[in-house]
Amino acid sequence: MATVKKTTTKKTTQKKEINRQDVITAYMEYVLEHEKTPKSVFKFAKDNNMTEADFYGFFGSFEGLRKEIWNTFFTMTMDVAHKSEDYHSFSNREKMLTFFYTFFELLTLNRSYVLFALQENQHMMSKMEQLKGLRKHVKGFAKELIQDRNENKTNILLERSETIYSEGAWVQMLFLLKFWMDDDSAGFEKTDMAIEKSVNTIFDVFDNTPLDAVFDFGKFLWKERMA
Repeated sequence: MATVKKTTTKKTTQKKEINRQDVITAYMEYVLEHEKTPKSVFKFAKDNNMTEADFYGFFGSFEGLRKEIWNTFFTMTMDVAHKSEDYHSFSNREKMLTFFYTFFELLTLNRSYVLFALQENQHMMSKMEQLKGLRKHVKGFAKELIQDRNENKTNILLERSETIYSEGAWVQMLFLLKFWMDDDSAGFEKTDMAIEKSVNTIFDVFDNTPLDAVFDFGKFLWKERMA
């Protein structure tokens, strides 16, 4: 009687291909679990089952990675905003409100990391370095809004400065970021109020009707500071 020889097939394990988001996620989880930044790319890569080549394929340094995290926050915010069927019919004021509401909702989902990233180093220049890419994106977004507004104005005297407006939008972002970091209200509802009042104030200023809006916003800030 013939016998059948049992054969075994050797299983091969294939290494998972590392992508950009994998590296970002691993870094964010690392700093939250260890409450400090990694000492070296070599050790970080080894601890996360990747190679240095995997890391450097996407980022030149941890500083570059930190900048990209903020860029990703902006990109994801804009992606969410544009998925709304009504977004393209929004006024510039509504687009700015949508941007800030969505951006801070996203930050809230990653609040532990954001607080660590901005509080780890008390030196202001170090904090601002990681926000350089975000600053460029926010100013670019604001510039597009003011360009759209200016195109609809037939009188050149009614046009607004793209440079001033875009820089104002960035200053507004920094103010709201600090406000959100200090906000201890349920659901960060005070941040939502600050977003609404600050955006309305800026647009009212650019529409030459600032007094009531600025006064109302000033009372809001005073109340929050003194509470």
